[in-house]
Amino acid sequence: MSIFNLFKRSDIKCPRCLGKGFVSWEDINRLNRQLKWVPAPCAYCNAKGKVEKKMLSMVDVDCMYLTIDLPESVLDKIKEGDLETIEKGKQRELFVDSLIQYAEHHYVTQNMDAESIANLYLSNEAENAPFSATREELIKYIQGVINLKKSTLN
Repeated sequence: MSIFNLFKRSDIKCPRCLGKGFVSWEDINRLNRQLKWVPAPCAYCNAKGKVEKKMLSMVDVDCMYLTIDLPESVLDKIKEGDLETIEKGKQRELFVDSLIQYAEHHYVTQNMDAESIANLYLSNEAENAPFSATREELIKYIQGVINLKKSTLN
């Protein structure tokens, strides 16, 4: 056994980006993260294409909250398994799931458009929401929900 083998890291191809260092629309669809991620450098492998083996047991590949736009300190906490940070991420995912269901429900049952759904949400739900968004961001996001719903209905 060579002495160099002792220092070799056990890196494996990143299961999120499949070693590309970039999460594409194909990866987003494969991991069922539509409406939750956009194409960007991979936060799971830090855009390197490889991760340490222990990362697989520490953080789920499809962890919605682990995205490249977070401060490095938050990324580190997630990767270290910080329970409070992971819980915050789970709460954010529940909020997003709830917003998606809200938009889908009003689109399908009431045939409402994105602007009407956003107005209804802002007048009834936003005050109790754990996260906030501007009206314009909300309309854009709800339009994305509607577009995805239309594609699955066809």
